Amino acid sequence: MPEMPEVQGLVDFLGERATGRTITRTSVGAIAALKTFDPPNTALHGATITGTARHGKFIDLACGDDLHLVFHLAKAGWLRWYEELPTTLIKPGKSPIALRVALDDGSGFDLTEAGTKKSLAVHVVRDPQDVPGIARLGPDPLAPEFGRDVFAGLLSGRRMQIKGLLRDQGVIAGIGNAYSDEILHAARMSPYAIAATLDDGEIDRLYSAMQETLRDAVAEASGKPPADLKDAKRRGMQVHARRGETCPVCGDIVRSVFFADRSLEYCPTCQTGGKVLADRRLSRLLK
Repeated sequence: MPEMPEVQGLVDFLGERATGRTITRTSVGAIAALKTFDPPNTALHGATITGTARHGKFIDLACGDDLHLVFHLAKAGWLRWYEELPTTLIKPGKSPIALRVALDDGSGFDLTEAGTKKSLAVHVVRDPQDVPGIARLGPDPLAPEFGRDVFAGLLSGRRMQIKGLLRDQGVIAGIGNAYSDEILHAARMSPYAIAATLDDGEIDRLYSAMQETLRDAVAEASGKPPADLKDAKRRGMQVHARRGETCPVCGDIVRSVFFADRSLEYCPTCQTGGKVLADRRLSRLLK
């Protein structure tokens, strides 16, 4: 799933390449992806893109005087940019393309989604806060006002595992499964640590790890075209999606815990005092 750094990379790219261009056509390839009907997607035709923004993992294109094209790429979505947009006809339900946006200089982009489970979401709204997912977002961890004390306040009283808290978009916006693994590894903290029980030193360490991990990843994504962002993300991972590989910090083996629709990765030596966490799939099989 694209997370804050990759989404920011896409926002920056679109800001440089699409701002000032006029939308000439939008073609919907997946009706279920379009979550709004008023204004219709055709209201974007003839609108000039005036700016780009990120809200958590949402991308926001300001169009004309009062419209916004907002989209969330979900788990398997991506943006494919073309300097010369293909002229092939999009047949709804017959391709991975959810939406095609054509610009007045012949360029444009497709929003695509792989797999059979479709979650990519497109909204045409007058105010980004009209998108329910944006209205529910917690604070952005890279916002200037998101200091250590703000972070500590979010942890206070929350009897939940820190891995889940970091991924909760209503608590902190933009962090997902991959970067929560990376942040916790950098902080040398168990994914099962309970947020409310962290002491001041642990909060300091976690806050610093979050800031450094996210800022480094955003810097790495900066200036890269969409086609290069996924590989840049993979190269930067220390433990996420590296099960069975050697931890670059201590040399232990990176382990996984599997859940129904995802996994987490961690280093036992760095994060859990050498303890190997139970694999939930195996535990179920042994019952």
